[in-house]
Amino acid sequence: MTEQDRVFTKCAWRLVPLMLLLYFVSYLDRVNIAFAALTMNKDLGFSPAVYGLGAGIFFIGYFLFQIPANLMLERFGPRRWIFFILILWGALSAGNALIRDPLTLYALRFLLGCAEAGLYPGIVYYLTLWFPASYRARVTANFHVGLPLAFVIGSPLSSYLLELNGLGGLHGWQWMFVLEGLPAIVLAFVVLKVFADSPAQASWLSEAERATIARHLATGDAPQHKVLWRALLDPRVIVLGLIFFADQCAASGSRFWLPQMLQGMGFSNIEVGYAVALPFVIGIGAMSWWGHSGDKRDERVWHIALPLLISALGLLVASVSQSPILILAALVVLMIGPLLFLAALWGFSSVFLAGRGSAGSIAMVSSLGSLGGFVGPNVIGTLKTATGAYGPGMSVIALMLIASVAAVLIMGRASTVREKVKLA
Repeated sequence: MTEQDRVFTKCAWRLVPLMLLLYFVSYLDRVNIAFAALTMNKDLGFSPAVYGLGAGIFFIGYFLFQIPANLMLERFGPRRWIFFILILWGALSAGNALIRDPLTLYALRFLLGCAEAGLYPGIVYYLTLWFPASYRARVTANFHVGLPLAFVIGSPLSSYLLELNGLGGLHGWQWMFVLEGLPAIVLAFVVLKVFADSPAQASWLSEAERATIARHLATGDAPQHKVLWRALLDPRVIVLGLIFFADQCAASGSRFWLPQMLQGMGFSNIEVGYAVALPFVIGIGAMSWWGHSGDKRDERVWHIALPLLISALGLLVASVSQSPILILAALVVLMIGPLLFLAALWGFSSVFLAGRGSAGSIAMVSSLGSLGGFVGPNVIGTLKTATGAYGPGMSVIALMLIASVAAVLIMGRASTVREKVKLA
């Protein structure tokens, strides 16, 4: 192991496990409404359209606050800002137990999205302060493991918490929201202990190690934008955000409806929990391998395009098949595709942005993607209400993914031409 590998491995072991845990709790608090819906919708009389809007409206708040939140993180420092948002979103997540009607569902989900908005783009930006581009995809893939873990652990856990129905006069879904909201508040204090705002402020690094990090960050890929407005208006930022939008339409549209799809196929609530966890068990290993593959080959375009194609295939097969076994297989594929996409996305996008431009543009890409989290569940919910079937909504999202693959390939071709011009 070289000296630089040793230093960056040390940083990864210090920072990434806590990042993974934060993302795990974030995603659990984001998607546990999918399990609450197994009993909450009946308890409160919510239609598929009401539930779909409630699940998706989280991402409107998430969209609106990502850029401001990331600029606040840059101004006040990651430690203090992440501490603040953890406290706020933990309280709001637990507060989802107060849902009584469509209005409170929409309000609490919207506010939770506002509170969580700063974590994901904040961590992606934070990684750019510690790791050069040549390490970023694999490190990003490692912290993204928190997402599949939220389903591997959280799905069975949420299903069992639903069984607390009637305890203390509360519904099982109310207990689920309360108990799954508390870990964020506890982790806020762990962040203050473990995180440093930058390598220069990390007491656990030696002077030589800080110098190694600074040297490799300085000699990495040359930034093209350090001014915020120029970074936000970079066509690559907009296009990448729209590609992420299509991916998140598929990811959120399927994840928020998967438990109810399985329930409709005859699975019990407990069986739904384990069935949802299965594809994410596979996804943990696949995600890490895909991130390492992109770094090792120094290839980004096909590492982004292929997962989009995989997701589109899963949607199309699930929407037209009449075989329960084939539908289940397609749903497994559909759960894995977006995980592979995330493993490659940020290794590609962070190469050409730095400084204040990086904080804003990463949030721009992420916020445009988050709109897909709103559109996906609503497309499926609205068309399910109109047609009685999940297939039409899934087919619409599959077409979005196919268009996004074309955009990735065009963007990759343009980058290749640009590099050849520079070398000439």
